Amino acid sequence: MPEPLAGSPPGVADGEDEDRDQYEARDHLEGDRHSAVGLQPRCGDAEAGEDSHHRILHHGPSVAAVRGLLFDFDGLIVDTETPSFASWQEIYRQHGQELVLERWAAVIGTIGGFEPLDYLEELAGPIDRDAVGARRHEHELALAEVEELRPGLLEYLERARELDLCTAIVSSSSRSWIDRHLARLERAEHFDLIVTADGDRARAKPRPTLYLEALERLGLDSGEAIAFEDSPNGVRAAKAAGLYCVAVPNGVTVSLGLEEADLVVDSLAELPLAELLRRAGKNSSQ
Repeated sequence: MPEPLAGSPPGVADGEDEDRDQYEARDHLEGDRHSAVGLQPRCGDAEAGEDSHHRILHHGPSVAAVRGLLFDFDGLIVDTETPSFASWQEIYRQHGQELVLERWAAVIGTIGGFEPLDYLEELAGPIDRDAVGARRHEHELALAEVEELRPGLLEYLERARELDLCTAIVSSSSRSWIDRHLARLERAEHFDLIVTADGDRARAKPRPTLYLEALERLGLDSGEAIAFEDSPNGVRAAKAAGLYCVAVPNGVTVSLGLEEADLVVDSLAELPLAELLRRAGKNSSQ
């Protein structure tokens, strides 16, 4: 069971990644979908000692062993989950229908599993899918463009630099979607690596593929990194990759089951990175 803290692309539906790419301009930020952003030599240039490696393989990360922080993007770095869900809810209301969270939860943090346009047509009959998709996408962008970094995230990134920890984004969303928001927030330089699914269902969470690729490219063992997620699909992917996982739910995912995470916190602002490393180290000694 996860340890609660005292205190209190968005999911990408089938076709939604293509929907985003169809309506958003691709600018000079778009590049190789797995390209590194300012990859630093410190990421992957050190090897854990024999004793530390034993702890990594069998007991999870220790304070001394942690060398990397791996962040989901949608709903974790920026709360784009709420705008995405809200935009679809509005479309359903316009057609006299309701989209409940239980339906939407299947797509949060992954690709496929639920196609909202198909379901809307089941409920309301034929619709102009192109027009509806464009209108919904425009609404989502308008809502998402005002979202800032979630509380505590910037402090984590800055402290990670001070501690020479690698930082990466590991997401089922498209690279163009992530680049768009990082450019808007002027935070691209805070990440050493970005790994995305870009519409490839075989790579998307809850499969561990994206996390395993990030670990390999950073030169890290699974016990040398901590994953940060906001959704059940993301948590499952992180745990399947052998990672210590911290769940930080948002307004949409807070009611979903995150019990597979090692730790659940309401906000990173409530838990300084140093304290998290201490907790992870304590976990490794148990």
